[in-house]
Amino acid sequence: MQDVARAAGVSPMTVSNVVNNRPHVREATRAKVLAAMDRLGYRVNIAARNLRAGRTQTIGLAVPEVDRPYFAELAARVVRHARAAGYRVVVEETGALREEELDAIAWSRNSLYDGLILSTVALAPADRDLLPVDFPVVILGERIFDAPVDHIAMPNTEGARAATAHLIARGCRRIAMVTGPDLEETNVSSLRYAGYREALRAAGLPEDRRGVVRLPLLTLESGAEAAHRLARAGAGYDGVVAVTDTVALGVIRGLADAGVAVPGEVKVVGFDNIGIGGFTVPALSTIDPDNDWIAARAVELLLERIRGDGVPGRPRDVVSPFTLIERESTRR
Repeated sequence: MQDVARAAGVSPMTVSNVVNNRPHVREATRAKVLAAMDRLGYRVNIAARNLRAGRTQTIGLAVPEVDRPYFAELAARVVRHARAAGYRVVVEETGALREEELDAIAWSRNSLYDGLILSTVALAPADRDLLPVDFPVVILGERIFDAPVDHIAMPNTEGARAATAHLIARGCRRIAMVTGPDLEETNVSSLRYAGYREALRAAGLPEDRRGVVRLPLLTLESGAEAAHRLARAGAGYDGVVAVTDTVALGVIRGLADAGVAVPGEVKVVGFDNIGIGGFTVPALSTIDPDNDWIAARAVELLLERIRGDGVPGRPRDVVSPFTLIERESTRR
């Protein structure tokens, strides 16, 4: 500002008034200062200004993968709700790695974010003490409960129970489940598997362990391979509960490859309600965990912490609502 003031022949205070767009600056003076700024290549240091003010109007969002439909749609929703509140969002990819999730917290605390929304899949209950209590963080996920930060979870068990009950109501009696690799610890796969089992027990149907396919990765390709395995088993499965919509779409592709018609021979239901599921053939029935509610609530909880809006000091645990969306993949 001193350089600009000397070049324009005005005081540094006048330069400050122009930079901050304050009134009571003559237009001729404003034009002279702007011309000097342009000639000298002067740019306002937003980072320094924000540090002085103690706010950046920027929040971080850390997700496992940015190229999966669910997380891409989550990011878009968070950006939209944050923008409406006057905040920008920086998106980071953690690769579903514990070290990267911890790095996201560390970098957020020490960089130019006012707070962080972290979708965690790798951090375990034993890591809860590593979560900050002096920096605004909201975690999304199913592995850490009773953490010292605000937390939003999905209705995993309830939703999977409803999905399985839906197949039973559609006449399915040999229902397989395509899920993740780890069913022993608390995570999305184990919680949704628990809901599947509860629905079978409530209907008096046996669980066929051969029909529980564990996938190393929850991808389209692995879902298709799971369908090939189920078709080769020749066990007469007439329904499939998939742990995610991405897996469900892979299952439908794999069944088509094996010459198995959906929904004529096998009915398929997913979980997440990603946008593409409504446009496939057949369109995918799914559990909708109200993804827009999750994004809006995450932003709301985080901004309340950032602003200090009289929120309780204790962490808040909330669970999203859900609905079952019936489409072609489970029609009679």
